[in-house]
Amino acid sequence: MLTILFDGIAYGMLLFVLACGLSITLGLMNFVNLAHGAFAMAGGYVTVIMMNRYGISFYWCLPAAFIVTALVGVVLERLLYRRLYSASHLDQVLFSIGLVFMAISAIDYFMGGQQQLINLPPELSGRFGFLGIDIGRYRLFIIVICALLTVALQLALTRTRFGSQLRAAVDDGRVARGMGINVSVIFALTFALGSGLAGLGGALGTELLGLDPNFPLKYLIYFMIVVTVGGTSSITGPFIAALLLGIADVAGKYYVPELGAFIIYAVMILVLIVRPHGLFSREGGR
Repeated sequence: MLTILFDGIAYGMLLFVLACGLSITLGLMNFVNLAHGAFAMAGGYVTVIMMNRYGISFYWCLPAAFIVTALVGVVLERLLYRRLYSASHLDQVLFSIGLVFMAISAIDYFMGGQQQLINLPPELSGRFGFLGIDIGRYRLFIIVICALLTVALQLALTRTRFGSQLRAAVDDGRVARGMGINVSVIFALTFALGSGLAGLGGALGTELLGLDPNFPLKYLIYFMIVVTVGGTSSITGPFIAALLLGIADVAGKYYVPELGAFIIYAVMILVLIVRPHGLFSREGGR
């Protein structure tokens, strides 16, 4: 039971890192970016290429995946995304889902459609026992990294000048500009942060989730569930939602494998019946 709980927490932590970028762009920037999974896939392929083709250490691949996807996010935000900030959500959905299909086709053309594999460092492979819990080393690594990222992200958004400027830019962009805040730069940096976190999540998830060109579509529903159940008013909601859904999914697949992924959808439905706007959203949906 404790082993299942541990594995569920690790899975939930990974889901949070993968989905928190979407929570940032949707909750703080009010932009529906369904291409979020494509950035996660990009981070995974950066890791695969660096490790398998160039023999670079896995530990160096993680910051590289963050930086590369953040830079790609900045370029796309400057060239494409910024033009749709004031567009309807339907336009944003159609635009971003189009990017998903373009990314899938590009990866399939250049990398092939096969499943990508990586070899983890020896110290991250295998399991060990502790207080009756069978702990996977890599899952423990994911929990530690994701916990540190969560604390850093929460502090950055709530205790720093950047976080204050971002909230001001979202609440009233015209007033924020009048106060000397460069809203355009703030949004670009925020989008880069969300993209980079997605890339990092993709790099971390390559071993556990697998990686192929259909990754953005395969896990898009999971990202959306995390954000929907947690709410978009803060990152606390998606964090709690990701843990809840991760534990429920792992436990369900272990105890009732014939139900498959049904458990995670059942949890989503039950939560939304009680809290239609998500666990931590204010009334009104934000």
